Amino acid sequence: MNGPTVLLVDDDADLRASTRQALELAGLDVGCFAAAQPALDRVTAGFGGVVITDIRMPDMDGLTLMSHIHEIDRDIPVILITGHGDVPLAVRAMREGAHDFIEKPFSSVQLAAIAGRALDYRGLVLDNRRLRAVAGQADDIEARLLGRSNAMVHLRHQLRTIGPSDADVLIIGETGVGKEVVARALHDLSARAAQPFVVIACSALPETLIESELFGHEVGAFPGAIRSRMGKFDHARGGTILLDDIGAMPLAMQGKLLRVLQDRVITPLGSNVQHDLDVRFIATSRVALEAEVEAGRFRADLLYRLNAVSLHVPALSERTEDIPALFMRLLTEASARHRQPQRKVSPAFLAEIAVADWPGNVRELRNLAERMALGLQRANEAGALTVQERSLPELMAAHERKILIDALIRHNGTLRPVYEELGLSRKTLYDKLLKHGIEKGLFQLSESMSEKSDP
Repeated sequence: MNGPTVLLVDDDADLRASTRQALELAGLDVGCFAAAQPALDRVTAGFGGVVITDIRMPDMDGLTLMSHIHEIDRDIPVILITGHGDVPLAVRAMREGAHDFIEKPFSSVQLAAIAGRALDYRGLVLDNRRLRAVAGQADDIEARLLGRSNAMVHLRHQLRTIGPSDADVLIIGETGVGKEVVARALHDLSARAAQPFVVIACSALPETLIESELFGHEVGAFPGAIRSRMGKFDHARGGTILLDDIGAMPLAMQGKLLRVLQDRVITPLGSNVQHDLDVRFIATSRVALEAEVEAGRFRADLLYRLNAVSLHVPALSERTEDIPALFMRLLTEASARHRQPQRKVSPAFLAEIAVADWPGNVRELRNLAERMALGLQRANEAGALTVQERSLPELMAAHERKILIDALIRHNGTLRPVYEELGLSRKTLYDKLLKHGIEKGLFQLSESMSEKSDP
């Protein structure tokens, strides 16, 4: 590619000169600009580089520059340089598509590493575009995270946007919704996909050994340390670390983790030598961590650092229209895994599970599919399905929704026989589907799903 691969924009001449020197020493080809417009003039849809820009600048600030760049090509990485007071702006910018940000005063080595990874990501984006143009290939995110509800469509869009970046991510969701599946998808979409994906269950780490487990230790660091040991953070070098259920991490360890997140360096127990840590952090939580902060169980500064980019994984109660198709997928997988013919599933059963309560979410639904695949539960048995206590209006609404879903499944999503059977006008049926958030197309199950025989 002709021209520099890193466009550095900063109105501070001294900072611009020193940053350029540091980036060039790291082997990067840098073009410097004192204002945003000249840099923007160098950006095209085929630009193969990255843009590093200060947020606070006269005429056009860094956020406006980023917005104009993303109008040209959404996948051009923009790295923001912020002052301490601008961190909230940078957090907002991350949510709006910034690749990363770095706070003044910053380490030139760290900035060069961020820029290098951003360049790798940009190269992958352009390579993938070329491959898709030739072969029409698509990613498998929809297969991993099945669902046509608005909540799942939005989640997959966020994954495709955030995954290729190097941003740390906080994933919030109830037990069993698939937070680890989302984390793995983020890793596989990134330039780190070929490197390790290390899962650390924060709730399972022994408190007395947690620092050694994460950072490693040298010989003699504590009684019984007869040989040096590499920590889990080092095992993930170059890859991704998933901190599962981070809210369970002890407060003392949260402070040490915050330092790692900020500086990307670790010091093994018993050693005085720090070394750089090149990883991406993804954390999960079953609850909103703001409440844990208020209760004094979680550090506010750690939440602030993790919450730059956050994803919400919807519970099944937020996407009930996905349940029939999701269950059929899980049943097909379970039947194949156990080498069993797939059981026949009645429309009435699918309608029932669509309105049942699933506190264990996808994990609980998968368990039901496993039992059915093994013949331990018939499709006309509803022993495991329960309905929470509700008010009379809620029960009536749930019953009406169940009737609508049942009719849609029986008639394969075709509206005319549905409104004729229920004695409704077409408009009334449409209004009720809209009221209950039901999309008719989700119930157009293939014949192969509904006509397999029960042994």
